[in-house]
Amino acid sequence: MKKWNKLLVFIGLITITACTEDIVIDIEEGDPMIGVEAYFTTELKQHETILSYTADFYNKSDIQMISGATVYVTDGIDTIPYIEKPDCPGHYLTDVVAGKKNTLYRLSIDIPEADGEVTHLFSERLIPDNAERLDSIVVKPFSGIDDTIPSVIFNDTIEYLYPYFLCPEDPSLVFMPMVYKNDTLLTDSLTQQAPIPVGGYAGYYINGPEMQMANKEIPVYFFRYPRDLRDGDRIRLDVRSIQADYLMFYYSIVMSAGSNPMLGAPANVNTNIQPADKAVGWFFTASSISAETTFFNTLSNSTPARR
Repeated sequence: MKKWNKLLVFIGLITITACTEDIVIDIEEGDPMIGVEAYFTTELKQHETILSYTADFYNKSDIQMISGATVYVTDGIDTIPYIEKPDCPGHYLTDVVAGKKNTLYRLSIDIPEADGEVTHLFSERLIPDNAERLDSIVVKPFSGIDDTIPSVIFNDTIEYLYPYFLCPEDPSLVFMPMVYKNDTLLTDSLTQQAPIPVGGYAGYYINGPEMQMANKEIPVYFFRYPRDLRDGDRIRLDVRSIQADYLMFYYSIVMSAGSNPMLGAPANVNTNIQPADKAVGWFFTASSISAETTFFNTLSNSTPARR
């Protein structure tokens, strides 16, 4: 009887699998939009704008870059052009310049089309306030009571990076730490960056005596020693002050990361580029303060330095 039952089950499975067929869903593709990745900050450097066309999520072809555009930023007094790199289509750079904090800048982009028309895009952004200076940074073991937890997990000594500065009194500000080791940016993608809303820390001296006594110091990055650090490594921290609405763009990008469109929202990323029906992306502005230190595996771990 058991043999007959197994045989009936086997026949049933054959019948079920024999009746299945692939279902092909025709996903409608929207018209390409213009992707904008534009930067302008208080850092003295060349600032970049990258222009490209969007593509279907499953499109495996190369990204189509946009050449021949006219790109500039202006504060109403000075106009700063972005010039396309001859050897890198779609990438536009300023001269070495620095923006001014608490100043409103307008990004303007004109793209000539094949039919002779010109697509005009724009965005207006304020470079927000920031601390007057970053007094110092220190690399040291975490001072909290749970310091042993990451050490056990990684089987390394965990060295944390602490900044020291007087925080502005504006609770709406958001800090974005940018960490360098030996002039190499370690936080070079959004998934490696960690924005810190100021909130209740407004007006406090960050990681000063009050925070130390309350055991509420704020590290902005950590290193695994000796895997990530060697004596003599130069560590630099740029603390960028960004506008709060950038957080929504940041979270929409981070939550959309991956290769499965069902687990993210790649079609619904926020944008501050206008008109919103023609473009996606972000005009990023920030004010920045910076300090550097050299790591040594001694009792003090590092020698603070101002920059």
